[in-house]
Amino acid sequence: MQNRITELFNIQYPIIQAGMIWNSGWRLASAVSNAGGLGLLGAGSMYPEVLREHIIKCKNATDKPFGVNVPMLYPDIDKIIKIIVEEKVGIVFTSAGNPKTYTAQLKAHGITVVHVVSSVKFALKAQEAGVDAVVAEGFEAGGHNGREETTTFTLIPMVKEQISVPLIAAGGIATGKGMLAAMVLGADGVQVGSRFVASEESSSHLAFKQLVVDAKEGDTLLTLKELAPVRMLKNKFFEEVMQLYTTNPTKEALQELLGRARAKRGMFEGDLENGELEIGQIAGLIHDIKPAAEIVKDMMTEFEAAKLEASKL
Repeated sequence: MQNRITELFNIQYPIIQAGMIWNSGWRLASAVSNAGGLGLLGAGSMYPEVLREHIIKCKNATDKPFGVNVPMLYPDIDKIIKIIVEEKVGIVFTSAGNPKTYTAQLKAHGITVVHVVSSVKFALKAQEAGVDAVVAEGFEAGGHNGREETTTFTLIPMVKEQISVPLIAAGGIATGKGMLAAMVLGADGVQVGSRFVASEESSSHLAFKQLVVDAKEGDTLLTLKELAPVRMLKNKFFEEVMQLYTTNPTKEALQELLGRARAKRGMFEGDLENGELEIGQIAGLIHDIKPAAEIVKDMMTEFEAAKLEASKL
């Protein structure tokens, strides 16, 4: 299918694999791109030279477009941007920061820029900054979320009403039916995270992937809002956070408990008790680990079938 998103990125299907820390290395990004979607490298968990290595390996693994997701709170972001430009990456998704900071610089190098937002207000700011498209992410999504707690079902039509650039829906989308619902609400494409965590090519630990597959409705919760809201699976670390909240803790106390590298420990190293296990609510609909190409194919098959079924109503 062709629409504004497939044309913008020169891809076959309007499915974007989210650039998730500790999950989105070159194997996953290239697999999704080879399958007709858009793969993204998650720069948020990579030192600058590690990112360069992943970009080079991704180039060798696919001749299709791929991009890099850059959280703008990253401490070495100037080095990250420099490497992206040097390696001639054609697509950048920015998140967690002001889109004005780097959009003009990236576009001056011919790079397509997309910004991730959680509200209509920030979608408008991203459009004003000159981005080529916007990802509107509902708070069902895993990992770090906006503070508004607006659901995808509500957010997409609200953003669509206000912006003119292409719109990508994210948060709680892992199936073809979910993709169709998002596009009926006004999205031109979808960004999928959690479903690609449970893929063979995801760089996260197998124990974490299996926990995602085993997750049920209600097994995730948004917490640590005083620092940066994050949705994670409930485990020993999560319970420690909840216990600390009973003492009306300061931000400093929460930060001390969080410490450093919790997400790496959980998702990448497989410490299911003490790690921060970031995943979306849609994990309850994910029942297996399979190749990324199959995920893309299954989503598109279900999307077309659901669209046909809906046309009969």
